Amino acid sequence: MPYQTDFLLRVYRVMKTIREFEERCIKEFEAGTIPGFVHASNGQEAVAVAACIDLSDKDIIGSTHRGHGHCIAKGCDVSGMMQEIMGRATGLCKGKGGSMHIADFDKGMIGANAIVGGGPPLCNGAALGAKTRGTKDIALSFSGDGSANQGTVLEALNLAVVLKLPHVFMFENNGYAEGTSANYALGCDSLAERNRSFGMPSVCVDGNDFFAVYEACKEAIARARNGEGPTAIEATTVRFDGHFIGDPQLYRGDGEVKAARKEQDCLQFFQARVLKEKWLSQEQMDTIDAEVMELIEQAVQDGLSAPKPNPATDLLADVYCTY
Repeated sequence: MPYQTDFLLRVYRVMKTIREFEERCIKEFEAGTIPGFVHASNGQEAVAVAACIDLSDKDIIGSTHRGHGHCIAKGCDVSGMMQEIMGRATGLCKGKGGSMHIADFDKGMIGANAIVGGGPPLCNGAALGAKTRGTKDIALSFSGDGSANQGTVLEALNLAVVLKLPHVFMFENNGYAEGTSANYALGCDSLAERNRSFGMPSVCVDGNDFFAVYEACKEAIARARNGEGPTAIEATTVRFDGHFIGDPQLYRGDGEVKAARKEQDCLQFFQARVLKEKWLSQEQMDTIDAEVMELIEQAVQDGLSAPKPNPATDLLADVYCTY
Protein backbone atom coordinates (compact mmCIF):
# COMPACT_ATOMS: atom_id res chain seq x y z
CA MET A 1 0.00 0.00 0.00
CA PRO A 2 1.68 3.24 -1.14
CA TYR A 3 -0.17 5.45 1.35
CA GLN A 4 -0.66 4.96 5.07
CA THR A 5 -4.24 4.60 6.31
CA ASP A 6 -3.91 7.47 8.78
CA PHE A 7 -2.66 9.72 5.99
CA LEU A 8 -5.60 8.89 3.74
CA LEU A 9 -8.09 9.42 6.56
CA ARG A 10 -6.55 12.81 7.28
CA VAL A 11 -6.68 13.76 3.61
CA TYR A 12 -10.32 12.82 3.32
CA ARG A 13 -11.20 14.63 6.55
CA VAL A 14 -9.62 17.89 5.38
CA MET A 15 -11.15 17.67 1.90
CA LYS A 16 -14.57 16.98 3.35
CA THR A 17 -14.18 19.78 5.88
CA ILE A 18 -13.41 22.26 3.12
CA ARG A 19 -16.40 21.13 1.07
CA GLU A 20 -18.88 21.35 3.94
CA PHE A 21 -17.40 24.61 5.22
CA GLU A 22 -17.88 26.21 1.82
CA GLU A 23 -21.39 24.83 1.39
CA ARG A 24 -22.37 26.20 4.78
CA CYS A 25 -20.76 29.57 4.06
CA ILE A 26 -22.95 29.82 0.97
CA LYS A 27 -26.07 29.11 3.03
CA GLU A 28 -25.10 31.57 5.75
CA PHE A 29 -24.30 34.25 3.20
CA GLU A 30 -27.67 33.77 1.55
CA ALA A 31 -29.29 33.96 4.99
CA GLY A 32 -27.61 37.31 5.64
CA THR A 33 -25.33 36.23 8.49
CA ILE A 34 -22.12 36.80 6.51
CA PRO A 35 -21.32 40.35 5.33
CA GLY A 36 -19.39 41.33 2.22
CA PHE A 37 -18.60 38.81 -0.49
CA VAL A 38 -17.92 35.08 -0.45
CA HIS A 39 -15.78 33.37 -3.09
CA ALA A 40 -16.23 29.62 -2.68
CA SER A 41 -13.65 27.05 -3.76
CA ASN A 42 -16.01 24.09 -4.09
CA GLY A 43 -14.52 21.66 -6.57
CA GLN A 44 -10.91 22.66 -5.89
CA GLU A 45 -10.41 20.85 -2.57
CA ALA A 46 -7.95 18.27 -3.88
CA VAL A 47 -5.44 20.93 -4.90
CA ALA A 48 -5.46 22.72 -1.55
CA VAL A 49 -5.08 19.54 0.48
CA ALA A 50 -2.46 17.94 -1.77
CA ALA A 51 -0.35 21.10 -1.63
CA CYS A 52 -0.54 21.61 2.14
CA ILE A 53 -0.88 18.15 3.71
CA ASP A 54 2.90 17.69 4.14
CA LEU A 55 3.71 21.28 5.14
CA SER A 56 4.60 22.30 8.69
CA ASP A 57 3.50 25.41 10.56
CA LYS A 58 6.89 26.96 9.71
CA ASP A 59 6.28 26.58 5.99
CA ILE A 60 4.52 29.61 4.51
CA ILE A 61 1.59 29.72 2.12
CA GLY A 62 0.07 32.71 0.37
CA SER A 63 -3.51 32.51 -0.80
CA THR A 64 -6.06 34.27 -2.99
CA HIS A 65 -9.52 35.80 -2.62
CA ARG A 66 -10.76 32.18 -3.00
CA GLY A 67 -8.80 31.03 0.02
CA HIS A 68 -11.02 29.23 2.54
CA GLY A 69 -9.80 25.84 1.37
CA HIS A 70 -6.16 26.86 1.55
CA CYS A 71 -6.64 28.09 5.12
CA ILE A 72 -8.30 24.88 6.27
CA ALA A 73 -5.72 22.74 4.47
CA LYS A 74 -2.93 24.66 6.25
CA GLY A 75 -4.51 23.97 9.63
CA CYS A 76 -6.35 27.20 10.45
CA ASP A 77 -9.05 26.76 13.09
CA VAL A 78 -12.43 26.24 11.44
CA SER A 79 -14.40 27.94 14.19
CA GLY A 80 -12.04 30.92 14.20
CA MET A 81 -12.41 31.15 10.44
CA MET A 82 -16.20 31.13 10.60
CA GLN A 83 -16.16 33.82 13.26
CA GLU A 84 -13.83 35.88 11.08
CA ILE A 85 -16.03 35.48 8.01
CA MET A 86 -19.03 36.54 10.08
CA GLY A 87 -17.12 39.66 11.16
CA ARG A 88 -16.87 38.75 14.83
CA ALA A 89 -14.32 40.14 17.27
CA THR A 90 -13.16 36.64 18.17
CA GLY A 91 -12.31 35.70 14.58
CA LEU A 92 -8.80 34.84 13.47
CA CYS A 93 -8.23 38.46 12.47
CA LYS A 94 -10.61 39.92 15.05
CA GLY A 95 -13.35 40.37 12.48
CA LYS A 96 -11.38 42.85 10.37
CA GLY A 97 -10.30 40.58 7.53
CA GLY A 98 -13.45 38.78 6.59
CA SER A 99 -13.69 36.13 3.91
CA MET A 100 -10.99 37.48 1.60
CA HIS A 101 -8.30 38.36 4.14
CA ILE A 102 -7.97 35.45 6.55
CA ALA A 103 -4.49 35.01 7.98
CA ASP A 104 -2.91 32.99 10.77
CA PHE A 105 0.83 33.46 11.09
CA ASP A 106 1.06 30.74 13.75
CA LYS A 107 0.00 28.25 11.07
CA GLY A 108 2.21 29.72 8.37
CA MET A 109 -0.77 31.24 6.58
CA ILE A 110 0.39 34.77 5.73
CA GLY A 111 -2.93 35.73 4.26
CA ALA A 112 -5.57 35.37 1.64
CA ASN A 113 -5.22 38.25 -0.78
CA ALA A 114 -7.84 40.22 -2.67
CA ILE A 115 -5.12 41.63 -4.93
CA VAL A 116 -5.00 39.31 -7.94
CA GLY A 117 -1.44 38.02 -8.16
CA GLY A 118 -0.50 39.43 -4.76
CA GLY A 119 0.58 36.13 -3.20
CA PRO A 120 3.64 35.01 -5.21
CA PRO A 121 5.76 38.14 -4.49
CA LEU A 122 4.98 37.80 -0.76
CA CYS A 123 5.93 34.14 -0.83
CA ASN A 124 9.17 35.05 -2.58
CA GLY A 125 9.96 37.16 0.45
CA ALA A 126 9.13 34.31 2.81
CA ALA A 127 11.23 31.94 0.72
CA LEU A 128 14.14 34.37 0.70
CA GLY A 129 13.87 34.66 4.49
CA ALA A 130 14.01 30.88 4.87
CA LYS A 131 17.00 30.63 2.53
CA THR A 132 18.83 33.46 4.31
CA ARG A 133 18.29 31.84 7.71
CA GLY A 134 19.44 28.51 6.37
CA THR A 135 16.30 26.59 7.34
CA LYS A 136 14.63 23.85 5.34
CA ASP A 137 11.34 25.77 5.37
CA ILE A 138 9.62 26.53 2.08
CA ALA A 139 6.97 28.86 0.70
CA LEU A 140 4.04 27.83 -1.48
CA SER A 141 1.87 30.35 -3.29
CA PHE A 142 -1.57 29.75 -4.74
CA SER A 143 -2.61 31.59 -7.89
CA GLY A 144 -5.40 31.28 -10.41
CA ASP A 145 -5.24 31.22 -14.19
CA GLY A 146 -6.22 34.90 -14.17
CA SER A 147 -3.43 35.98 -11.86
CA ALA A 148 -0.94 34.10 -14.04
CA ASN A 149 -1.14 37.02 -16.48
CA GLN A 150 -0.28 39.62 -13.83
CA GLY A 151 3.13 41.26 -14.00
CA THR A 152 3.68 40.67 -10.29
CA VAL A 153 3.42 36.92 -10.84
CA LEU A 154 5.69 36.86 -13.88
CA GLU A 155 8.29 38.91 -12.00
CA ALA A 156 8.01 36.60 -9.02
CA LEU A 157 8.61 33.54 -11.20
CA ASN A 158 11.73 35.10 -12.69
CA LEU A 159 13.11 36.32 -9.37
CA ALA A 160 12.55 32.92 -7.73
CA VAL A 161 14.75 31.34 -10.40
CA VAL A 162 17.40 34.06 -10.23
CA LEU A 163 17.69 33.71 -6.43
CA LYS A 164 17.05 29.95 -6.45
CA LEU A 165 14.33 30.33 -3.85
CA PRO A 166 12.54 27.46 -2.04
CA HIS A 167 9.20 28.45 -3.53
CA VAL A 168 6.52 26.21 -5.04
CA PHE A 169 4.15 28.07 -7.36
CA MET A 170 0.73 26.41 -7.45
CA PHE A 171 -1.53 27.60 -10.26
CA GLU A 172 -5.15 26.50 -9.86
CA ASN A 173 -6.48 26.69 -13.39
CA ASN A 174 -10.25 26.43 -12.92
CA GLY A 175 -10.89 27.71 -16.42
CA TYR A 176 -12.13 31.19 -15.53
CA ALA A 177 -10.61 34.47 -14.40
CA GLU A 178 -13.82 35.82 -12.89
CA GLY A 179 -15.86 35.47 -16.10
CA THR A 180 -13.07 35.35 -18.68
CA SER A 181 -12.25 31.92 -20.09
CA ALA A 182 -8.67 30.74 -19.83
CA ASN A 183 -8.97 29.60 -23.45
CA TYR A 184 -9.33 33.25 -24.41
CA ALA A 185 -7.01 34.96 -21.95
CA LEU A 186 -3.93 32.72 -22.09
CA GLY A 187 -1.69 33.19 -25.10
CA CYS A 188 -0.27 29.69 -24.76
CA ASP A 189 -1.54 26.13 -24.73
CA SER A 190 -0.81 25.70 -21.02
CA LEU A 191 0.60 27.58 -18.09
CA ALA A 192 3.08 24.78 -17.57
CA GLU A 193 4.74 25.57 -20.90
CA ARG A 194 5.02 29.25 -20.13
CA ASN A 195 6.23 28.75 -16.57
CA ARG A 196 8.93 26.38 -17.82
CA SER A 197 10.34 29.18 -19.95
CA PHE A 198 11.47 30.97 -16.79
CA GLY A 199 13.98 28.19 -16.20
CA MET A 200 12.26 26.10 -13.56
CA PRO A 201 10.69 22.64 -13.61
CA SER A 202 7.03 23.00 -14.52
CA VAL A 203 4.29 20.39 -14.80
CA CYS A 204 0.57 20.23 -15.47
CA VAL A 205 -1.54 17.76 -13.48
CA ASP A 206 -5.19 16.82 -13.14
CA GLY A 207 -6.35 18.96 -10.25
CA ASN A 208 -9.38 16.73 -9.68
CA ASP A 209 -7.06 13.83 -8.83
CA PHE A 210 -5.67 14.28 -5.33
CA PHE A 211 -2.99 11.66 -5.87
CA ALA A 212 -1.68 13.27 -9.08
CA VAL A 213 -1.43 16.68 -7.42
CA TYR A 214 0.09 15.22 -4.25
CA GLU A 215 2.88 13.40 -6.09
CA ALA A 216 3.75 16.56 -8.04
CA CYS A 217 3.75 18.63 -4.86
CA LYS A 218 5.79 16.06 -2.98
CA GLU A 219 8.54 16.25 -5.59
CA ALA A 220 8.43 20.05 -5.79
CA ILE A 221 8.53 20.48 -2.02
CA ALA A 222 11.49 18.09 -1.75
CA ARG A 223 13.36 20.11 -4.40
CA ALA A 224 12.71 23.31 -2.50
CA ARG A 225 13.83 21.87 0.85
CA ASN A 226 16.99 20.50 -0.73
CA GLY A 227 18.02 23.90 -2.04
CA GLU A 228 17.25 23.10 -5.68
CA GLY A 229 15.05 26.13 -6.25
CA PRO A 230 11.46 26.76 -7.35
CA THR A 231 8.95 24.61 -9.18
CA ALA A 232 5.70 25.58 -10.89
CA ILE A 233 2.64 23.33 -10.91
CA GLU A 234 -0.49 23.91 -12.97
CA ALA A 235 -3.47 21.98 -11.61
CA THR A 236 -6.43 21.93 -13.96
CA THR A 237 -9.51 21.98 -11.80
CA VAL A 238 -13.10 23.19 -11.74
CA ARG A 239 -15.10 25.81 -9.88
CA PHE A 240 -18.58 24.59 -8.96
CA ASP A 241 -19.91 28.03 -8.06
CA GLY A 242 -19.57 31.47 -9.59
CA HIS A 243 -16.76 33.93 -9.15
CA PHE A 244 -18.70 35.07 -6.08
CA ILE A 245 -21.88 33.79 -4.49
CA GLY A 246 -24.67 35.49 -6.40
CA ASP A 247 -22.76 35.48 -9.69
CA PRO A 248 -25.34 34.57 -12.40
CA GLN A 249 -22.56 32.82 -14.41
CA LEU A 250 -23.96 33.86 -17.77
CA TYR A 251 -20.51 33.22 -19.24
CA ARG A 252 -20.86 29.45 -18.68
CA GLY A 253 -22.59 27.07 -21.06
CA ASP A 254 -25.97 25.47 -20.44
CA GLY A 255 -25.58 22.54 -18.10
CA GLU A 256 -21.86 23.16 -17.59
CA VAL A 257 -21.98 23.48 -13.82
CA LYS A 258 -24.37 20.56 -13.40
CA ALA A 259 -22.09 18.38 -15.51
CA ALA A 260 -19.02 19.50 -13.57
CA ARG A 261 -20.59 18.57 -10.25
CA LYS A 262 -21.50 15.15 -11.64
CA GLU A 263 -18.35 14.35 -13.60
CA GLN A 264 -15.51 16.36 -12.06
CA ASP A 265 -15.96 16.07 -8.28
CA CYS A 266 -12.56 15.51 -6.68
CA LEU A 267 -14.15 14.06 -3.52
CA GLN A 268 -15.99 11.46 -5.57
CA PHE A 269 -12.79 10.62 -7.41
CA PHE A 270 -10.94 10.21 -4.12
CA GLN A 271 -13.63 8.01 -2.64
CA ALA A 272 -13.80 5.83 -5.74
CA ARG A 273 -10.01 5.36 -5.78
CA VAL A 274 -9.59 4.44 -2.12
CA LEU A 275 -12.56 2.05 -2.25
CA LYS A 276 -11.33 0.40 -5.43
CA GLU A 277 -7.85 -0.09 -3.98
CA LYS A 278 -9.36 -1.12 -0.62
CA TRP A 279 -7.29 1.51 1.12
CA LEU A 280 -10.29 2.85 3.07
CA SER A 281 -13.79 1.58 3.77
CA GLN A 282 -17.06 3.40 3.21
CA GLU A 283 -17.75 3.10 6.93
CA GLN A 284 -14.54 4.96 7.75
CA MET A 285 -15.48 7.81 5.44
CA ASP A 286 -19.08 7.88 6.69
CA THR A 287 -17.78 8.32 10.23
CA ILE A 288 -15.66 11.24 9.11
CA ASP A 289 -18.63 12.76 7.27
CA ALA A 290 -20.69 12.79 10.47
CA GLU A 291 -17.86 14.27 12.52
CA VAL A 292 -17.23 16.99 9.95
CA MET A 293 -20.90 18.00 9.91
CA GLU A 294 -20.81 18.35 13.69
CA LEU A 295 -17.65 20.45 13.44
CA ILE A 296 -19.17 22.81 10.88
CA GLU A 297 -22.42 23.16 12.80
CA GLN A 298 -20.49 24.03 15.96
CA ALA A 299 -18.39 26.55 14.04
CA VAL A 300 -21.53 28.27 12.78
CA GLN A 301 -23.07 28.41 16.23
CA ASP A 302 -19.81 29.78 17.62
CA GLY A 303 -19.85 32.45 14.95
CA LEU A 304 -23.46 33.46 15.47
CA SER A 305 -22.99 33.77 19.22
CA ALA A 306 -19.63 35.56 19.12
CA PRO A 307 -19.50 39.32 19.83
CA LYS A 308 -19.06 41.86 17.08
CA PRO A 309 -16.18 44.35 17.25
CA ASN A 310 -16.80 47.47 19.31
CA PRO A 311 -16.18 50.53 17.09
CA ALA A 312 -15.24 52.66 20.11
CA THR A 313 -12.37 50.40 21.14
CA ASP A 314 -11.59 48.20 18.15
CA LEU A 315 -11.75 50.51 15.13
CA LEU A 316 -8.12 51.63 15.24
CA ALA A 317 -6.69 48.74 17.25
CA ASP A 318 -4.05 46.70 15.38
CA VAL A 319 -4.10 49.12 12.48
CA TYR A 320 -0.72 50.69 13.18
CA CYS A 321 2.36 48.94 14.52
CA THR A 322 4.95 50.66 16.68
CA TYR A 323 8.44 49.19 16.67
